[in-house]
Amino acid sequence: MKIDWKNEINQRKDALLLDLTELLKIESVRDEKIGSKDAPFGPGPREALDKFLEIGRRDGFETLDLDGVVGHLEYGTGNETLGILAHVDVMPAGNGWETNPFEPMIKDGKLFARGASDDKGPAMAAYYGLKLIKELNLPISKKVRMIIGTDEESGWRCMTHYFEKMPLPDFGFSPDAFFPLINGEKGNVSFNVDFQGGNGSNAKLLDFYAGLRENMVPRDAIAHVSGVAFEDTKKLLAKFLSDKPIEATILEKDGKVEIAVIGKAAHAQEPKNGENAGTYLALFLKQLNLGSGAKQFIEFASNYLHEDSRMDNFSLHYSDEIMGDLTMNAGIFSFDASKGGRITLNFRFPKGIGTKEIEAALIKVAETLNAQINATGKTQEPHYVSPEDPLVKTLLDVYQRQTGNEGYGMVVGGGTYGRLMERGVAFGAMFPGTPDTMHQANEYIPVSDLLKAAAIYAEAIYELIK
Repeated sequence: MKIDWKNEINQRKDALLLDLTELLKIESVRDEKIGSKDAPFGPGPREALDKFLEIGRRDGFETLDLDGVVGHLEYGTGNETLGILAHVDVMPAGNGWETNPFEPMIKDGKLFARGASDDKGPAMAAYYGLKLIKELNLPISKKVRMIIGTDEESGWRCMTHYFEKMPLPDFGFSPDAFFPLINGEKGNVSFNVDFQGGNGSNAKLLDFYAGLRENMVPRDAIAHVSGVAFEDTKKLLAKFLSDKPIEATILEKDGKVEIAVIGKAAHAQEPKNGENAGTYLALFLKQLNLGSGAKQFIEFASNYLHEDSRMDNFSLHYSDEIMGDLTMNAGIFSFDASKGGRITLNFRFPKGIGTKEIEAALIKVAETLNAQINATGKTQEPHYVSPEDPLVKTLLDVYQRQTGNEGYGMVVGGGTYGRLMERGVAFGAMFPGTPDTMHQANEYIPVSDLLKAAAIYAEAIYELIK
């Protein structure tokens, strides 16, 4: 039976876009401050999970909701289970949007919204691929579980909870990255660098804030200082900005000088794609005559973190032939003169190096600035699936057949749910040549790419379970 996968998906284009639009309207950003027993990560992630499961039930899939944090859609029977792992939580929208991030808009063939490319759009494309197989009543020999998480952008507690109660799929993929295919993912760990508060007798740093999440390059940074002349500081800032790829404003209010910097956000897996507003602001403030804890906080950020995503300033540049470079992202900055400061660093590390080496390099520098190093959250170890695995070969064959382009595996710094399965990979939905807007303002996915991805997913799922 020959199936025109692309044509079948195109016939369902309007329905796919309608379902996706409804999902994108939900502001599913984690907010545990307003969480509840029924919605531990906040009402937004819970509402998005409910919507996805509702769509699945409408289309006749068996569904399961595990305590409002994770759920699945199930189809078929068999001794083996294919897992498709996606998520409906999203990063905070942040500033810089030209449209409302939670009012989806199609402009010039691109669907703009937070979550359009990470990961609601790809998740819905994969769902429609599975739905197509069900609607065509194609013969299959394996079970499929599409597992939907709500805490991917934070601690993956949704999947931890799921797999405490449910078995791991035998093999599978996560539609949460790039085509052709990702068969290797670096390890992931974060550390806090904690500083004392206080200032010297001259210029004083009252506070400093930058960043939303550790896995984002900060777009915005703001600081308030006192004990400086406004006009002199304004001139100093203008000179500083003359050769920098950032914007900044300065104003005087209530006897304090406020300085705000706008850089460029990016995903932490490749910090070089962004312009870190936090380190730029620190580099500027370094010119002021700060003292005590404020000086140490600023010196660490400016001397060791600015434009150093490879830990060169910590004498720990490391690269693996297969998995690539160790990377570092300075994601969150906070300083209060009366309480102290903290910088949260996120690391993506290849095989051959581990958390002990990273922590030792941080401690060596931190001790010189009277700072403390503390690990935060869980460590994810590097993950790799052989290119010879039938899963990898099947997915790449489908990609190559549908696109006419070479299929190949990649290793990335980003972490996807694919790594939760021993035979798990990340597969799409971003195509080569499409700009990566994940975690950035004006996130989008080209509608044509969304449909192409859905067709690829449909054929790929069928090839894996027939």
